[in-house]
Amino acid sequence: MIRVKGLPKKSLSQYSDITGEDAISRIREKGESLSGEVIGHVNSTPSGGGVAEILTNLVPLMKDVGIRAEWWVIEGSDEFFNITKAFHNALQGNKALRLTEDMKSIYLKVNKENSKDLPDYFDQVVIHDPQPAALIGFGKKSQPWLWRCHVDLSDPNIEFWRFLSNFVVKYDRYVFHLPEYVRKELDPLKTVIMPPSIDPLSEKNIELSEREIEKTLGRFDIDPERPILTQVSRFDPWKGIFDVIEVYRRIKRKLPGVQLLLVGVMAGDDPEGWVYFERALRKIGEDYNVKVLTNLVGVHAREVNTFQRASDVILQMSTREGFGLSVTEAMWKKKPVVGRRVGGIKFQVIDGKTGFLVDDVDDAVEKTLYLLRHPGVAKGMGELAQNRVRSNFLITTHLERYLDVLTPLSGRDRHGG
Repeated sequence: MIRVKGLPKKSLSQYSDITGEDAISRIREKGESLSGEVIGHVNSTPSGGGVAEILTNLVPLMKDVGIRAEWWVIEGSDEFFNITKAFHNALQGNKALRLTEDMKSIYLKVNKENSKDLPDYFDQVVIHDPQPAALIGFGKKSQPWLWRCHVDLSDPNIEFWRFLSNFVVKYDRYVFHLPEYVRKELDPLKTVIMPPSIDPLSEKNIELSEREIEKTLGRFDIDPERPILTQVSRFDPWKGIFDVIEVYRRIKRKLPGVQLLLVGVMAGDDPEGWVYFERALRKIGEDYNVKVLTNLVGVHAREVNTFQRASDVILQMSTREGFGLSVTEAMWKKKPVVGRRVGGIKFQVIDGKTGFLVDDVDDAVEKTLYLLRHPGVAKGMGELAQNRVRSNFLITTHLERYLDVLTPLSGRDRHGG
């Protein structure tokens, strides 16, 4: 297990123009009750994916309100991360997967080895997702532990869930994105609903000049004068990437100049990503109007920001989606989203107002063409989309929700101090 260091310094005061001074004052006041406490966050990767992105921004803001927040990452072999990716897929509904004794053994062994490096000075521990969930089963538990679930657990492969739930029930709180993800066997008094968030001042979301946008598009040979469709996501079986390609191809028959950007990060804890990356390339073939843009070709947060801002329509054709941060990012940039009616997407997008919810490729083609042909409607939806994010899904709101959960569990609160 290693500690993530070198995170950017952040101050709540930087957000006052976005949230208002009253919100900042309220959050600082709540932070005082946890001042000096050591909160340890643990996940499986320091970069790539929504969890790492949230922690990159959340941990510095926790420090700014007086919490001694730390971020630690478990270590494991490719074999371990292949197993935990199977956990991810199974928990999101892949019923064909089977949990073998060898898989259990490797999963438990890696968690046990990592538990030896877990600091004993934490006042509270926040464990993110299935990969490190079993840490709670090893060593002495002397402080409150929270399990933060970032996946859609509404219809899991029950064999995997039964195994994992042996550890989850040991936690003092279980934190889910949406009520429908909560398993009925979990104690409702320990359950917390907390949507994730974006940081409007991060490299991925800050305002960019038109000059910078044009320059970046030119670097990747993207034509700003022609329609641009974009999906930002990992390359995995749940993101509907092949459906996105099909949507593009059908729209191309009507609008030959349309371009498609498939933007993603190859994450260190996702060996399966390479399989779907290569399949996507084969599906695309030699169509030069489709660009596959990843960190392998110099695409990082600022470039993702550029592609989203330059897009006419953002697609999110996931078949399962715990909560699509890329949807929230696009909405913050005043872009209409055409997303499949699943998981967190149907909570983020208000159908017909901030974008469109769709059930299949035919529906996505129809709604996307409508937005491309009615830019005034698309602009109006984008304005409403940003307002929805401002009210519900910013990092400042996320921080405040964390403070509301952690404060009752703090040592001084528990003991009346």
